[in-house]
Amino acid sequence: MIRIAIGQFQYVTEETMLFGRQLGVTSCQLNWPALPGDAQWEYEDLLALRFECEKYGMKLEALENTPFDWYLKPMLGIDGRDIQIEHYKNTIRNMGRAGIPILGYHFMPNSVWRTPNELGRGGAAVTAFDMDRAMQFQPKPDLAAKVDPDITVQRLMDEGPNRFISEDEMWSNYEYFIKGVIPTAEEAGVKLALHPDDPPVPELGGIGRLFHKFENFKQAMEIANSEAWGLDLCLGSCSEMPGGASSVKQMIEYFGPLGKILYVHFRDVQGTVPKFKECFLGEGNYNPGEVMLMLKKNGFTGFMSTDHVPVIVNDSPWQHRSRGHALGYMQGLMNMMEFVEG
Repeated sequence: MIRIAIGQFQYVTEETMLFGRQLGVTSCQLNWPALPGDAQWEYEDLLALRFECEKYGMKLEALENTPFDWYLKPMLGIDGRDIQIEHYKNTIRNMGRAGIPILGYHFMPNSVWRTPNELGRGGAAVTAFDMDRAMQFQPKPDLAAKVDPDITVQRLMDEGPNRFISEDEMWSNYEYFIKGVIPTAEEAGVKLALHPDDPPVPELGGIGRLFHKFENFKQAMEIANSEAWGLDLCLGSCSEMPGGASSVKQMIEYFGPLGKILYVHFRDVQGTVPKFKECFLGEGNYNPGEVMLMLKKNGFTGFMSTDHVPVIVNDSPWQHRSRGHALGYMQGLMNMMEFVEG
């Protein structure tokens, strides 16, 4: 049964849990949970986290993203990757023992890129991406070239090689990683949920990116060849792809009937690469009602969360007001869906 979860937080607090419960939500998913450990998560800490969620009547549906540097070396294909993969496998085993069924991950060695925020509806601040501005951070012979100091992007960490990494190399790295961890996931009863690249472009900062188009997700699924492989279907990242709404629909119509959509980030953008900005639900590239119905008709039975939201006036750091708007919007669509045949 499709359900809504609160997400995008690291700590279980009474305020966050009560916020969700007061809005009628009984599922949650933590992103980069603040747990002890410098290489892996331990069973006792994971179990305690699950119990803490359940204390507030919340089901812990998934964890999304281990600390970034815990599997950076496999992403880059550099020395030390086998050690990191072993730790990653231990995390998966411990999640299975603790009864946490899904681990979300991405495969972007230099992570999410954004250029400066822009203004959305009513002056709300929204994240944006403009390739022309991001190109200032591409490799250049002239290392002293001036760049716009206002642009904030997450760059490759110090462990990374100072050279271009091709798409072919990235495919080799992904295959090595996923074939290393998938058998453990199968044994542990944990599913691995792959997040699309954000932004969905073939290369950024001298590093090839894989999950920016439909065909590459099919290729990744075939490489893994496992019931434990699936998608964290970020509708916003798919909407950023060339084609916008049609890319979102293509992903749902293909992977939905296969049971490969494990959970959904329900957000949208205006525009597609090379230039887009995030927005409120209902004013982006796709029709939220149509997409909600498509998810149901194509067999999706998982949970969905808000992910990024615009920054609205007088909001909290976690953006309670904006998340409340998005959650209510999604709940209204789900209620509508119950009265539509198909």
